[in-house]
Amino acid sequence: MRLIESDSLVLHSFDYRETSRIVRIATREAGVLSVIARGARRPKSPFGSAIDLFTSGVAHVRVHPSRDLHVLTGFDATRTRSELAGSLARFTAASAISELCLRFAREDDSGRVHDAATAVLDVIGQAAPDEVPAIALAGAWRVVAELGFAPSLDQCAGCHADLAPNDALTFDHRAGGALCERCGRLGPRGRPLPAEARETLRCWLAGAESALADSSTRRAHQRLLREFLEEHLGDGRPLRAFVTWEGQAASPAAVEHA
Repeated sequence: MRLIESDSLVLHSFDYRETSRIVRIATREAGVLSVIARGARRPKSPFGSAIDLFTSGVAHVRVHPSRDLHVLTGFDATRTRSELAGSLARFTAASAISELCLRFAREDDSGRVHDAATAVLDVIGQAAPDEVPAIALAGAWRVVAELGFAPSLDQCAGCHADLAPNDALTFDHRAGGALCERCGRLGPRGRPLPAEARETLRCWLAGAESALADSSTRRAHQRLLREFLEEHLGDGRPLRAFVTWEGQAASPAAVEHA
């Protein structure tokens, strides 16, 4: 077995048998790994609360070369991010980011997912509830870009012709981005993509900030992102955390709680 020590982020965990937990972590050294923390549920566990959801730290892992489940021998927590549980807006947005990493990341991502995810979770944790949706959407698209399948916005995803910056176009999930007027007429698929929405996506993918005008704009961008991700997953399983995040009936400010 190869021993690694790597900056890591806890994305998910669940109980395993009577005393252990299986944890999914995003690492800088080896991408997203599934690890078993033996004895983590015992009263005097050496892990304690170190492997709670969204916690960052240094993971000590014995990596098995031929298995998908590795062994977590220690986790030195450096940041717990308890503030993400301080409001429903923050928690559901953070859960959507975590689900994105879990469903798309690989063991050979060179730490890009870890760095992008931790950066957006840090910002979400400090944001006011009404700022969270735009921050989370921007962060999610940055993770998509780091994973290498960002949508085409400046060239037609069908014929690759250059797209004028102010044109209202069609966004086709299957094609992988915006379509020119001619390609958009060739099939019934896709959603309208106004020029303002395309510029917002362009800003987010470049790492720049862009605010959302209102709740209907927020829901439209959430739906566009979720449908794009589901198209590229290809396994037919829904993105449950994204559905929950998108389906929040109240505004982020209304669901803030202590």
